[in-house]
Amino acid sequence: MTRRSLLLVAGAATASLALTACGSSSSGSSASTSPAAASSPSASGSAGGNVQGSITVFAAASLTDAFNTLGKNFQAAHPGTTITFNYGASSALATQITQGAPADVFASASTKNMDQVVTAKAASDPTTFVKNEMEIAVPPSNPANVTQLSDLAKSSVKVVLCQPEVPCGATAQKVFSNAKITVKPVSEEADVKSTLAKVTLGEADAGVVYVTDVLAAKDKVKGVEIPEDVNASTSYPIAPLTASKNADLAKAFVDYVLSPDGASVLSAAGFAKP
Repeated sequence: MTRRSLLLVAGAATASLALTACGSSSSGSSASTSPAAASSPSASGSAGGNVQGSITVFAAASLTDAFNTLGKNFQAAHPGTTITFNYGASSALATQITQGAPADVFASASTKNMDQVVTAKAASDPTTFVKNEMEIAVPPSNPANVTQLSDLAKSSVKVVLCQPEVPCGATAQKVFSNAKITVKPVSEEADVKSTLAKVTLGEADAGVVYVTDVLAAKDKVKGVEIPEDVNASTSYPIAPLTASKNADLAKAFVDYVLSPDGASVLSAAGFAKP
């Protein structure tokens, strides 16, 4: 069974944990408690004792659905807390943090961007919690008949990618290098959600995004697997930020993400163990 098939089976088996929440890249959202979240098994395992107040979590756009669920579950287990998320490209978020943007936790889709924050002494001791591989997303009708990675090198295929400085763009370039192909995109987007949107809107024949994004899009796209021998992955580290004004709550949320219950939600979203 392929890794893609295994992820689909895992996602279906743990669907009760994956509470669907809407979010957009490069934007803020606040997780709100719901009865479903309160009764979820994930909610009972959140770390942290009598924490109160609010925090802002800066997180990679590819974490949107999973982190919205984690935020709801955490709040259900800790009444009186509010978790607000700011999603975007990890490179942009890292720059915002080092320039003093108010935030309490950073979850990056790249160790490089987390290292940037650590070097600036804005965080310390990050922990890698998941990894993500690449997959080709095409419209359901697959108008360009993309069936394999090499099809993306055809001049007739309109391919959209993340910008090269963004983790999803840098990881896609590793795939092309491994496969020894050259892909000339018609567009380079700010983050993975924007890249996927070009495909779902029919503005591109194919996009190279994460496995988790194809899974989350459901019937809005079809996934074309990339062979394991040329595929590439990126690691996701997380850390509380040193300038947090609610260090206890920031640590409690990070601990919950790293807990077995947090891992179950992330696995259901298609993320792999680091």
